[in-house]
Amino acid sequence: MDIVWFKRDLRVHDHAPLHAAAASGGAVLPLYIIEPDYWAQPDVSGRQLAFLLETLIDLDRSLMARGARLVVRVGDAAAVLADLHAQHGISAVHAHQETGNLWSYARDKAVRRWARAAGVAVHEAQQHGVWRAHGNRNGWAARWAKLMTTPRLPAPATIRMADVAGDYLPDASALGLPPDTCARQIGGRRAALAVLRSFLNSRGRPYRAAMSAPGSGADHCSRLSPYLALGSVSMREAYQAAMAARTRWQDAGDAAFTRSIESFISRLHWHCHFIQKLEDAPWLEARCLHPAYQGLPDHDPARLAAWAAGRTGWPFVDACMRSLAATGWLNFRMRAMVMAVASYHLRLDWRHSGAVLARMFTDYEPGIHWAQVQMQSGTTGTNIPRIYNPIKQGHDQDPDGRFVRRWLPELAAVPDALLHQPWLADAALRGDYPLPLVDHEQAARDAKNAISAIRRDPAHAGPARAIITKHGSRKAGLPSTERRRVAAAKRKPEPAPAPAQGALDL
Repeated sequence: MDIVWFKRDLRVHDHAPLHAAAASGGAVLPLYIIEPDYWAQPDVSGRQLAFLLETLIDLDRSLMARGARLVVRVGDAAAVLADLHAQHGISAVHAHQETGNLWSYARDKAVRRWARAAGVAVHEAQQHGVWRAHGNRNGWAARWAKLMTTPRLPAPATIRMADVAGDYLPDASALGLPPDTCARQIGGRRAALAVLRSFLNSRGRPYRAAMSAPGSGADHCSRLSPYLALGSVSMREAYQAAMAARTRWQDAGDAAFTRSIESFISRLHWHCHFIQKLEDAPWLEARCLHPAYQGLPDHDPARLAAWAAGRTGWPFVDACMRSLAATGWLNFRMRAMVMAVASYHLRLDWRHSGAVLARMFTDYEPGIHWAQVQMQSGTTGTNIPRIYNPIKQGHDQDPDGRFVRRWLPELAAVPDALLHQPWLADAALRGDYPLPLVDHEQAARDAKNAISAIRRDPAHAGPARAIITKHGSRKAGLPSTERRRVAAAKRKPEPAPAPAQGALDL
């Protein structure tokens, strides 16, 4: 039999491995392996598992409509495949390439070692606009655009199912995960398509203006990111749907909606741009991209706990963290801000704060996440440090205080004029809300001085140039709207966010 090993490609449409296996004419085993060791990693959580299980159930329905079922096995991937090979014989394993965390990278190497020893062919297809062993970014944007415009693969009409039994779906407790009652999005392709349609047909009109604030962003960003992270829709599907919507709104004379769709399309490009960084540097979650920054953090576990719980003393930062904990999602500018505050103001080790955020994100995408964690922490050696003023961000993004008051009810008695600086109000009005952990202005100055000292070292320039050569974006092939956005961002005194970890406002 041929195995289709589903990983983060949980769909039947535009799925090259499934298409190839079904076309072979032999028996096919659609397989998903739930790996307990993966769910013991520090960057995963119960909310992600719950979203995954819903997605697997939805995938099973799609396979049933084609005469097959999704077989789920629980265990180590190489051991599961070895057992299936011993019992039934495997002709080939078909899968998509995965750019995941360091754990999944090691697992894939272990599976390839087993396959070589067992004489089983492994065919890996490209998942989206990320290239394996490509060398550098020259021509990357043009290749991406070409791939996104090629025709999508149809779902197989029928699948000849191999007669193999599966395991029961484990719940969080079976995998040692604590219960998570997060009010997250619902998993599965049907939910994904509904979210994409509503964004392109109506919700996305104010996207460009609404994306920066956490309240309006929750309504008017596409919210497609968790579905792209698990592959409920392919990047090519999303891109081609967005291009069709842009044409539709352009023909209708709706310039505002057209510009919003163009901004969304540019972020689809950036999605793959950042995942490519992790593909080229699989160790990105473990050490600084530029080695000169390894000793920069002055980590304090008590500060990490306060930041994670939304008790830094900066109301807008705390509201963002509590909203994320409760919903599993946060808009991109606020993701950038909370990470920057953790790294610059609180001097936290980005590996620890990055893992906290990874667990909170339903849409955790390792490639985007760890590249952006480092970018917002100033450890890439190539990007201008984005040190956000947490008070100014509150006034800019939540001027009426509605978002803060929703998530920080203990500040209900603080007057509007002092809501973003409650330490200036009478102590009786603040209740048990804490004072700021540090003076944010002094902390920002200290962070700038520390980074400036590192950059002044003559030894800094060589590695920085090498990083730009290997990982830097190339303007050729970028949408014109994205080039204009990047140019405008460089002129702004307040740090303009690059698409931030996880969602990229998708």
